[in-house]
Amino acid sequence: MDHTQHQALVEFSYWLAFMTGILGSGHCLGMCGGLVSGFFMKLGARSFAPYLAYHLTRVGVYVLIGLLAAALGTVLMQAGTFGRLQGLLQIVAGGIVILLGLDLLGVSPWRNTLAFAPVNWLRRQFVDASARGVLPGAIIGGAINGLMPCSMTMAMAIKATTAPSVVEGGLLLLAFGAGTLPSMLAASFLFGRLGVRTRGWLLRGAALFVVVLGLTTVWQGIRYYLVMQRLLG
Repeated sequence: MDHTQHQALVEFSYWLAFMTGILGSGHCLGMCGGLVSGFFMKLGARSFAPYLAYHLTRVGVYVLIGLLAAALGTVLMQAGTFGRLQGLLQIVAGGIVILLGLDLLGVSPWRNTLAFAPVNWLRRQFVDASARGVLPGAIIGGAINGLMPCSMTMAMAIKATTAPSVVEGGLLLLAFGAGTLPSMLAASFLFGRLGVRTRGWLLRGAALFVVVLGLTTVWQGIRYYLVMQRLLG
């Protein structure tokens, strides 16, 4: 695969991640809108700064997850071998991303129970965050929100393990996080205004983007594996 093709695939992945965030916003409002609205009511925020701090921290956690996932992928490839292993890892990662997308559609044979931290611990920290002060509480709440169970975030993280570099893994999650910002920033105002049917259609759109992201990852893995098969024999 030449540099031009590689760059086009990287940019396509960023676009898919961003659109997943945008379309997944309806799902975010349905799942987290009430949580975020209640959090800020309890926090007593009187300016825009805590809202901005909350969501920038949340997106920052996504970026950190992307960096760590990409670093893990790099370690896995360098620890054992290069060559065909990289292609196989991409195929496996792409398959998992597809399953996560199908899970969002409600048609996956495997239900996602993965989380970045114990759910009960996350809930306790989120509830307690508002007692830490307005700005510190908003920062802590945003960080916890970024770690909460979410098939879309998990799919992006698994995709990031196949990123060509650690930085590109972080950028992939940054693109996804940026896509979620518009609705999540306005969650306090929009919560409840999007009907269940609308949120359902938006979630289906996001899920389809996740599936396409997984398919492109599998395709990249197969191409890489076949190239290395010819080179290594």
